Amino acid sequence: MTKHHIYWWNLENLFDIENSPRRSEFLNNHLGNELKGWDATILNQKIANLTAIISKFNNGEGPDILGVCEVENEHVIELLISAMSTALQKNYGFVISEGDDKRGIDTALIYDKTKYGPEQLTFSLRIIKRNTTRDLFQVHINTANGNKLICILNHWPSRSGGELTSEPFRIMVAENLSYWIERIYEEQGNDANILLMGDFNDNPYNKSITNYLMAINNKALVKSNRVRLKYFYNVMHRFLDAQIGTFVFGNTYNMLDQFIISKSILSEKSGLPFKLSTVEIIAYPELTSGAYQKPVKFGRPNASTFNVNGFSDHLPIKIVLNEKDPTV
Repeated sequence: MTKHHIYWWNLENLFDIENSPRRSEFLNNHLGNELKGWDATILNQKIANLTAIISKFNNGEGPDILGVCEVENEHVIELLISAMSTALQKNYGFVISEGDDKRGIDTALIYDKTKYGPEQLTFSLRIIKRNTTRDLFQVHINTANGNKLICILNHWPSRSGGELTSEPFRIMVAENLSYWIERIYEEQGNDANILLMGDFNDNPYNKSITNYLMAINNKALVKSNRVRLKYFYNVMHRFLDAQIGTFVFGNTYNMLDQFIISKSILSEKSGLPFKLSTVEIIAYPELTSGAYQKPVKFGRPNASTFNVNGFSDHLPIKIVLNEKDPTV
């Protein structure tokens, strides 16, 4: 049995340096003073802080796969991977979706190159309604056993302006993602192994997730062959009463960061390669503070919340998938 230790983390504004030559003039102008004081020293400190946490993942072995969001470009991912590879003595690679987000923040998938090979062709879906949303990013991961895991990275529109005012934009993304998943099933078959991960900016019970993405908390319905709809299983429901969230707003816990799995990973059907093992929220003592276990954010030098000893305003999450040994 092969275990795959897969993590997701919103890294909170992992930007390139102020006035970076790798940033477009449009984006420099749009960001304005947001990056004032964000120099190489600050960036390197942010990388070091993130690496210190990532190096603790999987009992000090590091992640097999790590999905991230709020990264600006290849340069900052390369800095992070270099630090991770040095700390963990591993050879990490990455793929990134560089979209047209108005703040220049994207999603990326980091993977252990000795264990996986992503297919050369990845796929991004850009959804536009009034404003461009962040891309949905699909990556096919090939395991050493010859099985394919389809990872789709998400960073849905924020709740800026209010949860209800912004909700239609997340519903729009969810509906497009559902359509996209139907096309995946048509191409890959009904037993395609699909893992959705990301910052959905909605909770598992919000209708964008339940009614449009059709990710639910009913295992029997997900596994049923008697329904036409292809439901997904949202593994994060188990934490909703646990007095912890991946993001805390005021004194309210939010489970914005989620793993969602296809029927094939939940099914007991023989012959399917992947099975759900465990799920957890990573809340090391240094990652949280206060009575509500609020994530210790890093922030930015021009903000009152800047904390050089911080990490991110979101907590990481972890899922372990067991893969059947082909010789058994």
